[in-house]
Amino acid sequence: MKFVAWTLAILLAVAISIVGLQFLASERVEVVELRTSDENGEAVTTRLWIVDDEGYQYLRVGTDGSGWFSRIEANESFQITRNGNTAIYSAVRRPEKSARINQLMQEKYTWGDTLIGYLVGSREGSIPIELHNMNQALDPLKARSADFRR
Repeated sequence: MKFVAWTLAILLAVAISIVGLQFLASERVEVVELRTSDENGEAVTTRLWIVDDEGYQYLRVGTDGSGWFSRIEANESFQITRNGNTAIYSAVRRPEKSARINQLMQEKYTWGDTLIGYLVGSREGSIPIELHNMNQALDPLKARSADFRR
């Protein structure tokens, strides 16, 4: 009976350690809040990693998709809060930038990116999501690009 209790205690400790390590890996560097709406119109907030490249901000979704990504695709626009600033964005898939965005995520999130990649599977085939600030697009002098393709 003691053996079973010790085994269960060890398994529980390992599970708690993995969850804690995953949380630490996910939250220790910059995280943005994505606000989308589900099919019932209810607001959903998701915390995600973000990197910057060539004047744009990028999220990354795995090849198997994600609930947050499905909600982005279902809506023309969504909100992101970064460093306390909230703006409205549209999204553009940029699969040709996968290697570059994966490299930037690895550089920024270091061992956290490696750990999460190990837990969820390879980063191979992940899709960078380029964010277009719709607030800036309303002002042509501030707009970086008028390209809002999906």
